[in-house]
Amino acid sequence: MHIQLWRNATIQIAVGKTNILIDPMLGEKGAVGPFPFTNDQRENPLVPLPFSEEELRKKLKCIDAVFVSHLHPDHWDEAAIRLIEKTTTIICPEPLAKTIASYGFQNIDLLKDQIIRDDIQLHLTNGQHGTGDIGKHMGQVNGIVLEHLSQKLYIAGDTIWCPEVKEAINKHRPQHIIVAGGAATFAIGDPVTMTGEDIKALCEYAPKSSIWITHMEAVSPCREDRTMLTEYLKSHGLLNQCKILADGEEVELN
Repeated sequence: MHIQLWRNATIQIAVGKTNILIDPMLGEKGAVGPFPFTNDQRENPLVPLPFSEEELRKKLKCIDAVFVSHLHPDHWDEAAIRLIEKTTTIICPEPLAKTIASYGFQNIDLLKDQIIRDDIQLHLTNGQHGTGDIGKHMGQVNGIVLEHLSQKLYIAGDTIWCPEVKEAINKHRPQHIIVAGGAATFAIGDPVTMTGEDIKALCEYAPKSSIWITHMEAVSPCREDRTMLTEYLKSHGLLNQCKILADGEEVELN
């Protein structure tokens, strides 16, 4: 498996000859505007994609399928709806299918539990996008496990450290786990993505897994940047297990 972080939670994954794009936010810097439930008027996304629009269009032509975990605009934006070919296979949890189909996408694969595509097993996982009232506002989110030959990659999605993440680790025993860091926090409630403390707990629970951290510095609710998180992980001796991905960075998963 080969991965490239584009920005925020948007990741291209090459599994054999198949290219899967995760949670596309493809708009220009500032295209989405300010986020609700915040006192921050900065326009999102805060940073551009790490390549030109021409290169983006070339990369999209190589995408065989897109997985959409939920419909928040930093995971599925107007630019993604416009730029992704309507014949591209969209893989999503069942509750999202009607909305995605309304945008004209013709090939939607419902991921209720598990499907197999091009010798890749895809498993749906659950998470918690926050707690209490803000968790209710954020709604249901999902992750995905990609299994190919002897490799398993677990993309936890927009979730805090919670029993659902533990359950996915126990069930699938992934060698690699991608998590949404940044400690995204709104005007009410606790963080809705993983904090440094959450990632530390994850590392202790899955000491044999490599942890890859995304969702950093791209949207206004995030409170922890790469420098802060690096210092925290370093202070707990976790930099050998964890890697904070830079926008545009590519990694071969062994």
